[in-house]
Amino acid sequence: MTARTERILIIDPDEAARNDLDQYLISRGFYAQGCASISECRQLFTEQPPDVIFADLSPSAISELVSVLNVTVGLTPLVACSHATDATQVIEALRAGAADFILKPLSDKSVVDDVLGRLFDRIRIHRLNHLYRQELEEANSDLREGISELRADQRAGRKVQLRMLPDHQVMLNGLAIDHLIKPSLFLSGDFLDYFRISDDQTLVYIADVSGHGASSAFVTVLLKNLTNRLQRNMRRGSSDDILYPERFLQRINSELLDTGLGKHVTVFVGIISSAARTLRYAVGAHFPMPVIAQPGETRFLEGSGLPVGLFEDPEWEVYEIPLSTPFSLFLFSDGILEVLKAESLIKKEEQLLELISGGRHTIASLNEALHLDGMAELPDDIAIVSVTDVTMSDANENKRIGN
Repeated sequence: MTARTERILIIDPDEAARNDLDQYLISRGFYAQGCASISECRQLFTEQPPDVIFADLSPSAISELVSVLNVTVGLTPLVACSHATDATQVIEALRAGAADFILKPLSDKSVVDDVLGRLFDRIRIHRLNHLYRQELEEANSDLREGISELRADQRAGRKVQLRMLPDHQVMLNGLAIDHLIKPSLFLSGDFLDYFRISDDQTLVYIADVSGHGASSAFVTVLLKNLTNRLQRNMRRGSSDDILYPERFLQRINSELLDTGLGKHVTVFVGIISSAARTLRYAVGAHFPMPVIAQPGETRFLEGSGLPVGLFEDPEWEVYEIPLSTPFSLFLFSDGILEVLKAESLIKKEEQLLELISGGRHTIASLNEALHLDGMAELPDDIAIVSVTDVTMSDANENKRIGN
């Protein structure tokens, strides 16, 4: 008989019956040990807990022992062994907590094998389930810790992104510029910036990185670092790429390809000359196109171009339009189209033009009209930049007051 690892305890005041079962179990390869009473074998429950107990005990003693086993040992099935004379005694033992019942005397020992077979199947399943529960609890604990760390990283990343954004409601070369950015996730794949590149020229751009989450947010850091570097290069006189919209896109393109992230960006970049009253711009597949609001008309700018970060040597066309006095320019990421209620794209574009032509010329008024603050979840990142010419309106206001 192959040796087994299961331990079986026999509690029986009948020494002959106890020894008979003990010898049989040993012959079957089990570790077996017998005691005359519960008090004699209590220490075994903590030192070497048995896998199965055969016990000739009263129903009350069975109930007490099973309760102790459940608290101190875990699943250790108890098989009641008794000279029962009717079914009531068997039922009482089972109700007291016995897992099975064997009638004494044990003339047919194969009954013991059958009972042990069933019990060991239950024990094996129970222990596997317990192991799976432990592994699941450990995995859940690791997952909770991972999620907690991820949230902390996202909060830190969000703070970095917010610090990279320009100030709200700034004045640059006679232009009032403001922005709004609302991420659909904790981190945003949309980015925007604006800054003075000379006493006359102001650069403004908006970018929408493909995808969402941390990898897309990383690209926004790259964009900010690039624009800072291009500004330093211009001040040092080592490069004037930032003065040309198409070269600005080319620099972003080469930087993205070098990262190997597989990310591309749609970009609109414009340079406004306050003295010449012109807007020169290039389009890197950005959509929707910015909206220009001037006296008598509100329309989308025209233009197209390849996305940035996909091709080795792309070229972008530069467009130029005159700017009337006054004017307002609005840049949007494509997430704005997701929150407009119109059914078709054409209707959504018309709705956007109506909002702006109807006097919605500030970030606050657009935010209110679109009910963005009331949306718990956004389908996509949303970014908006508003550029409003205030030079002439201030002059007219001063003239009116002087009169």
